[in-house]
Amino acid sequence: MLDEIDRGLVHALHLDGRASFGRIAEVLGVSTQTVTRRYRRLRAEAGLRVVGLPDQHQAGRTRWVVRLTATPAAARPLAHALARRPDTSWVRLTSGGTEIFAIVDAPHGGGAAPSLLLRDVPRSGGVLGVSAHCVLHTYRGGPTTWHGRVRALSEEQCRLLAPPPVEPVDGPPPTDAERALIDALRHDGRATHADLAGVTGWSPDTVARRLARLRARGAVFFDVEIDDAVLGVTTQTLLWMSVAPAHLDRVAATLATHPEPAAVVATTGPTNLLAQVLCSDPADLHRYLTRRLGALPEIRAVESAPVLLTLKAAGHLTPAARPAPRRGEAGS
Repeated sequence: MLDEIDRGLVHALHLDGRASFGRIAEVLGVSTQTVTRRYRRLRAEAGLRVVGLPDQHQAGRTRWVVRLTATPAAARPLAHALARRPDTSWVRLTSGGTEIFAIVDAPHGGGAAPSLLLRDVPRSGGVLGVSAHCVLHTYRGGPTTWHGRVRALSEEQCRLLAPPPVEPVDGPPPTDAERALIDALRHDGRATHADLAGVTGWSPDTVARRLARLRARGAVFFDVEIDDAVLGVTTQTLLWMSVAPAHLDRVAATLATHPEPAAVVATTGPTNLLAQVLCSDPADLHRYLTRRLGALPEIRAVESAPVLLTLKAAGHLTPAARPAPRRGEAGS
């Protein structure tokens, strides 16, 4: 479990994933060495990682929620194969280990399903069923993280750490070099400007300017990955809900204010609302289903799928041989 300093560090990184350890330490009222040591320990013991992620709209991408059912022998190898793909995120085994959940990013265009569904999956042995649901709107998730990770700091501390507000604007699609920059940040959102210069071919100063421009227009944001068990979470569940279209927006917005959901999205398909909820134990999940969701009569049906294992979160998989960052200060 995390103590007050650990929780403050995680909250600070959610506010600004590239904030220097010195700046975080000043706001937390501890030494830079303490923050650096805590960060390294959480990386080693709790999977803490900052990742940079593109805004899907500005990147010209559409998100698809994919559900695959497979034989017990095929499910885990297939899930690992999906996790290795650059166009997937949030790859999970659910429902007894024979169902795979994944997010797939595909280019805009004609509403076509991702090539993963049309070409790759049918060739995989052991697949019993595939369904895909286009993500229409995100109410919680992406830049808005789970409430349980961001309640350690005071309003004043948040004000001191928060970067300038972002005003997403439509602009030209990212260039090849900018896409390479964002791709590198999906491995390590705190990579130094010197490291990123080696990926893009720019100078460190140019990297700093381009990254600041991408952040200012909302083309890239930073997320934090961590094992939520250290925050007291033992039960993660995907909820597939059916809501009358006239009530969908209000119900989804209500769920996004609840403390349990880490993600709430509207989708296409026979169910049109998907939420991922994080609970302390099964009894806590039961209370959420019966009291909070049960108080919303507009939810006509709910299917729950327990998450057994997460093989990939928001960022790219990082090879085990990948060296640790040379310095703790992001952008130094």
